[in-house]
Amino acid sequence: MEIRLATVDDAPALRAIYNHEVENTTATFDLVGRTLPEQRAWIAERSGALGVLVAEIDGTVVGFASLSPYRSRPAYRTTVEDSIYMSSSARGAGVGKALLAELVALASRRGFHTIIAHIAGGSEASVRLHESCGFKIVGTEAEVGRKFGKWLDVVIMQLMIS
Repeated sequence: MEIRLATVDDAPALRAIYNHEVENTTATFDLVGRTLPEQRAWIAERSGALGVLVAEIDGTVVGFASLSPYRSRPAYRTTVEDSIYMSSSARGAGVGKALLAELVALASRRGFHTIIAHIAGGSEASVRLHESCGFKIVGTEAEVGRKFGKWLDVVIMQLMIS
């Protein structure tokens, strides 16, 4: 497995992984999949201080993780939010842990202070993944999302990195 920074050339693979989650799971609260231009723009917006990592196995992108701004106000600039998505073929193979561990290292190298994760309630695998990298549950927002006709909680996890 190779983990590297994403480029806009990775947009089709990232889009396929992400849109599968949009259409089939509550891992993201998006209701409409991304277009290819939107996925390219999403990658470009995270270049520089933030970042998107991809995991490849035998030259095929099987997952990605990203750092995004936590909030838009200037006082939040040292806090980032993480996202992590994998193809179904990569689940349970250590790809998620490798991606998240490298994302934490990237955030540290880039001078961020803390990482926040917002995880859909019931996503125990994602909670365990974040715990394995040192994140702690700091709260739950009850019924703040609605998808597939169900109210969804959000578990908030945090990792202090500096």
